[in-house]
Amino acid sequence: MGDATAEAVGSEAVKVILLKDVPGTGKAGTVAEVSEGHARNYLIPRYLAVEATPGALRHLEHQKQMMRRRAERERDAVTAQMQRLEGLVLEIRAKAGEGGRLFGAVTSQQIAKALEARGFAVTRKQVELDDPIKVEGFYRVPIRLRPGVVVRVDLNVTGAR
Repeated sequence: MGDATAEAVGSEAVKVILLKDVPGTGKAGTVAEVSEGHARNYLIPRYLAVEATPGALRHLEHQKQMMRRRAERERDAVTAQMQRLEGLVLEIRAKAGEGGRLFGAVTSQQIAKALEARGFAVTRKQVELDDPIKVEGFYRVPIRLRPGVVVRVDLNVTGAR
């Protein structure tokens, strides 16, 4: 008889939508079932979660749908930019001396500016050039459009004497 009353007191569970990652409970944007005391005294006052009401669940589903659409649009834009970059041959002229050695070097900053002049939104940090280019010639330069997406651009470095 004592077991039944002990179980009923304070063991009520409620569903909450997590707003932030909570170790041991779940990731942000998921519905978790936690004890009522944990929800009322810890999660909700610290804005880590909200109660999973029908309205809040509809709002969560709407947010997830909007995030999926945004990710799809970004993926389409990156794919289009990738296709435009793959067929591109970029040419950079630099002062050169004997044997095709450049006075100075072609840097990732110069490559990014040349791409920007051609209408591409690329920063110098996206240009993954191991070392500055110091000799005339053809190079394949990797450009990281986003994590996991790398496209190689043909670069022709010509010397002006």
